[in-house]
Amino acid sequence: MATESSDTDWFGDGSETGAIRGRLFAWACLGATLFGIGMVMILLLYVVMDAFAIGQPNTAPWLDWGFLTNATSRFADEAGLYPAIIGSVMMMGVIALSALPIGVGAAIYLEEYAPDNKLVRFIEINIGNLAGVPSVVYGLLGLAVFVQIMNLGMGTVIVGGFTVGLLILPIVIISAQEALRGVPDSRRQASFGMGATRWQTTKNVVLPEALPGILTGTILALGRAIGETAPLLMIGAAASVYSPPSGLFDRFSAMPRQIYAWVGMPQQEFQYGVMAAGVVTLLTVLLLMNASAILIRNKYQRES
Repeated sequence: MATESSDTDWFGDGSETGAIRGRLFAWACLGATLFGIGMVMILLLYVVMDAFAIGQPNTAPWLDWGFLTNATSRFADEAGLYPAIIGSVMMMGVIALSALPIGVGAAIYLEEYAPDNKLVRFIEINIGNLAGVPSVVYGLLGLAVFVQIMNLGMGTVIVGGFTVGLLILPIVIISAQEALRGVPDSRRQASFGMGATRWQTTKNVVLPEALPGILTGTILALGRAIGETAPLLMIGAAASVYSPPSGLFDRFSAMPRQIYAWVGMPQQEFQYGVMAAGVVTLLTVLLLMNASAILIRNKYQRES
């Protein structure tokens, strides 16, 4: 009975009243969870129904192979997402080659090399604060630095990648730091005891152990990046392009930017059917990225 009371008595001192309050609180938490999940599922259901024209007689599904391979059009039944998909892929490549190495490198330095002093703690606090800065601020920063100062072009792929890379950089640093902190310090000390240098310890002991967490965090950060719209609006990403970019200095549109443009179209077919098809496509990409992060984490956990 004592064990059961400790599991349910969250507000009392072992009395029956405390146990009742504990059960009520547990049910309230469960209800809040189910309510949140239910609302999300209802929204997703409506979006999927619009994308596949379910319940709309004599209307072909908006999301089909043609939607994924065609360019956008002023006619709803001919509109597609292909140039925006290619633009998103190219932008993600720029982000992966720029923000991820810098973020992981900064995390390694802060955790393995930097001294424990006030300056380092101040930097870490501000990195956490930067993770909460609104994305539109990063868009304005990208406009000022990459477009106006560095003159890399308005709305180009490289400017979009660098700008959104700045947005996820604090997230990458924080997630990589957490992964590095998860490595037991005893393993570092054992490596030092064998005569290994700090670099050898970091390369051969710490990084292999922290790699699953680092990969999971970076993939989730990329998932955050691919859904951002505000920074792309600030740097002048095109509302609609009719051919995919062929280089990093070409103007481009990304999936969230194209979806945002469709919402502003006057025809209802764009505001509901075509937009819903774009949202389902973007959500599918996000779910695949999250699933890959989970698979990578589970794979390394089984091997360890």
